[in-house]
Amino acid sequence: MIKTSLCGLTADEIHELTGSEKRHAIAIANSLYKKKISDVMLIPDIPLRIKKELKERFFPGIYPPAASRVSSDGTIKFLFRNDRGQEFETVLLKDKKRTTVCVSSQSGCRMGCPFCATGKYGFRGDLSVQDILNQVLGIPDAGIVTHVVFMGMGEPLDNTDNVIKACNILPAEWGPSISARHITVSTVGITPAVKSILENTGCNLVLSLYSPFPDERYLAIPAEREYPAIEIIDLMANYKKDKKRRFSIAYIMIRNTNDTGRHLEALKELLRGTGIRVNLLPYNEIPGDNKITSSPERLQYFKHELVTSGISASVRKSTGLDVSAACGLLASGLV
Repeated sequence: MIKTSLCGLTADEIHELTGSEKRHAIAIANSLYKKKISDVMLIPDIPLRIKKELKERFFPGIYPPAASRVSSDGTIKFLFRNDRGQEFETVLLKDKKRTTVCVSSQSGCRMGCPFCATGKYGFRGDLSVQDILNQVLGIPDAGIVTHVVFMGMGEPLDNTDNVIKACNILPAEWGPSISARHITVSTVGITPAVKSILENTGCNLVLSLYSPFPDERYLAIPAEREYPAIEIIDLMANYKKDKKRRFSIAYIMIRNTNDTGRHLEALKELLRGTGIRVNLLPYNEIPGDNKITSSPERLQYFKHELVTSGISASVRKSTGLDVSAACGLLASGLV
């Protein structure tokens, strides 16, 4: 008999598939997502009969990474390999206040953005809900994960159903119980999927912009042709307000490419009055690329100009560069 993974199922699905009482299904989900059980026979608060039936048809489905690398700054990159042979990378970042896991949604990516190493790796397929959740549950000694960001390999909104389901399991009371306001999905912008994630989750949303000029953005982010960034920005700006939910722009700054005064003024014009935050990121160079990041001074200048124009902005620091764990570098050197 082919067994089904419990990891990836909601409490309602466990209830339906096992035919158990709802309270027993919740106990199973709690043991799986909070205690990360390795054997269904170890689940407390359910009858032995149900445990034996579970053993015959299901398995926990939580598996560890295949390998890891530790950066000099403490960032850890993990390589996962699922039972279909797909490989994908995950990053663990810890500081005094939070523990963040940067998860992948696909093995590779098919968006074709030339500034991202993952795109050069090619597309090996969507990750299942089980695979996505394992990147949070399967990391050894991670401690209590407080934040999850979908900023790893792949385009999350090219795998919408699985990402939405994962985004709803992560904050569930019977699940890992990570606050929805601490879950962030980063996307190049696929309009129908953006609408879906806005309506069906409570997570934060980040749009990777690259340039405020559509013709320039299209060259770096081909999705611009079918799904213009202005459409996504309009959706974010006009979506019903939720103070606990954050909408942001990720703006990777490349010297003499998108960090000119012309770009700054266009960025102000595009975002003024929208309430959308701007995260300014240094460009992480990939092998064979002749582009270089803007200077720290230029990033700070952009931040200052945006803030004085009434646009919330911050400069983000790259971490894990020496193990290719920083943004845009995943899959450039699989562990």
